[in-house]
Amino acid sequence: MNQNIPNDGALQVALGLLTRMELFLTSLMRPWNAYQIGIALGVLLVAHVLARFLAPRVSEWMRSREGWPKWRMRLAVTLRNRLRLILYVAMIWPIVWIMREVTWSSRSYLLAIIAQLALAWLIIAILTRIINNGVLRSLVRYVGWAWVSLSILGLTDDMRALLDGLAITIADTRLSVWLILQAVMLLAVLFTLARFITKQSTRRIRENEDISPSMQVLAVKTLQVGLYGAALFIGLRTVGVDLTGLAVLSGAIGLGLGFGLQKVVSNLVSGVIILLDKSIKPGDVISLGDTFGWINALGARYVSVVTRDGREYLIPNEDLITGQVVNWSHSNEFVRLDIHFGTSYGDDPHLVRRVAIEAAQGVERVLDFKPPVCHITGFGDSSVDYILRFWIKDPTQGLTNIRGNVYLALWDAFQAKGISIPFPQREVRVLGTADSKALPPAGD
Repeated sequence: MNQNIPNDGALQVALGLLTRMELFLTSLMRPWNAYQIGIALGVLLVAHVLARFLAPRVSEWMRSREGWPKWRMRLAVTLRNRLRLILYVAMIWPIVWIMREVTWSSRSYLLAIIAQLALAWLIIAILTRIINNGVLRSLVRYVGWAWVSLSILGLTDDMRALLDGLAITIADTRLSVWLILQAVMLLAVLFTLARFITKQSTRRIRENEDISPSMQVLAVKTLQVGLYGAALFIGLRTVGVDLTGLAVLSGAIGLGLGFGLQKVVSNLVSGVIILLDKSIKPGDVISLGDTFGWINALGARYVSVVTRDGREYLIPNEDLITGQVVNWSHSNEFVRLDIHFGTSYGDDPHLVRRVAIEAAQGVERVLDFKPPVCHITGFGDSSVDYILRFWIKDPTQGLTNIRGNVYLALWDAFQAKGISIPFPQREVRVLGTADSKALPPAGD
C-alpha cells in the first residue's frame, strides 16, 4: 500500500488557499466591505426579531390544518423551522439589487456573496429533508453547504486539487478524499431516489387487489433489493471504483458466511418459498403447536404472529416449512367446530338432538347454509354422550368465543325444555362400630 499523504502538490494547494484566505480577511477591513458586513448583520437582527414574532402564529395556523397530507405537513414544519433564514433571504436580496443600481458593483460585492450563501443554505436545508436517516442527512447537508460555499467563493478547483492530493494507493486502486466524498454524495442521492421509488411502488402494489398479499410482500422485497443493489453498483462504478476485487472478496465472504450462518440462510430461503407457494399470507389464522393467532407480517427471517391476548410471536420461517401448521383460512374461510356434551338417560335423545341443533342455529356466527348436526357418540357411565358440529366462516374473529356462545345457547335451551346435564355421582358408605368389629384384623 502506497501512501500519498501529504505530497508536494497538496501542500502547495494548501498554502495557496491560506494565502487567499489571508487576503480575503484583510480586504474585510476596507470601509466599503465593513459597512456591507454591518448591513448583513442588521438584516440578520431584523429577521431574528420577525421570526420570533411570526413563529407562534405560523404554528397556530399549522395546527388548524389537520387534514393535510403527511408530506405537506412535513414541508410546513421544515419551512417554519427555517423561518429566520427565509426572512433573511427575502430581505437581503432586494437590498443587493438596490445597491447594484445606486452604487458601484464593488460596494455590493460582499453583500451579494452573503446573499448567495444564505439562499444556497436555505435550498439545501429544504431538499435534504427528504433523507430520513439523520446521520446521512446531516452529512449531505454540511458537505453540500461547504461545497456550495466554496463554489460561490471561487475556490472549488483549489479545494478539489487539495482533496485529490490526499490519497492512498491499494494495489491498483487509488483512493483519495475527493473520491470518497464523491462516492458518499452520489450514493446518498441514489439511495434517496431508490427509497422514493420503492415507497411509491409499494403503495401502488398494496392498493392492487388483483395481487395476493403474499405476492405483494415478495414483489416489494424484490423491488427493494433490486433498487438498492442497483444504486450501490451504479454509485461505485460512476466514481471509478473497480468492482472486480470486490466481487472476489464478496464471494469468499459469502462462502464463509454460508457455513457459519446456515440457519439464517435457511430462514431466508424458507421465507422466499412461503411467499412463492402462497401457503401463508398476512391476515391468515394459523396454529403452530400451542400458538394460535393471526399472521401480522412476513419478514425475511421470521413470521410475526399476534395472538388474541396481544402477544406477538416471531416464528422462524424454517419452522413453518418443516413443521405441521394449521392454516384456518388457507383455501377458504369455512371452519367446522365440534362441541361435546352429555344428557341424562331419562331425556329423550330425539328431543335433545333437535333442541341442540335449534340452539346452535340461533347463535349469530353459525352458518345457516351449512346447518349444524348432532349425533350420539356413546353411552357413558352417567350420561348419553353427544357431539354437536357447526360451521363458521370467520375464524379470524376467534374460536373460543363462538364455542362459548354455543355452550350458553345449549344451556338456555336445555333449561327451557327441562333437559338435565348429569355429572358423575358416587356413593360413600361409612361403616359403623359393629361393622368394624366384624372386619378381620389388619395383617390377617
